[in-house]
Amino acid sequence: MSNPYQPPNSPQYPQYPQYPPNPSEGDSTGGVIPYKNMPALLAYYLGIASLICCLVAIPFGIVPVVLGIVGLQKRAANPAIKGSVHAWIGIVLGGLNFLLSIVIWVIVLLGQATQR
Repeated sequence: MSNPYQPPNSPQYPQYPQYPPNPSEGDSTGGVIPYKNMPALLAYYLGIASLICCLVAIPFGIVPVVLGIVGLQKRAANPAIKGSVHAWIGIVLGGLNFLLSIVIWVIVLLGQATQR
């Protein structure tokens, strides 16, 4: 008599191949933060930071635009690297803050010129 609690010697079901796990799964961020595309990530963070410092946003506005373009080029070169959304957010926020800072500086300079 055989033991009912042990598996049988010959498998009754066909053996299915074991596939390796998806490389995008398993990282602690779940693929949301593009840690492999550092220029896109820096463009995103600097674009948001330039919202806070809009008076000195000329350098804070140019840097996210440049890093966002570099991040998009890196994404185009290797599609496995994520981060195109972060790069676009950095480009848009950096460009808006650059234009906003120019407008603010023009208003300040015109205000001081009319007081003289």
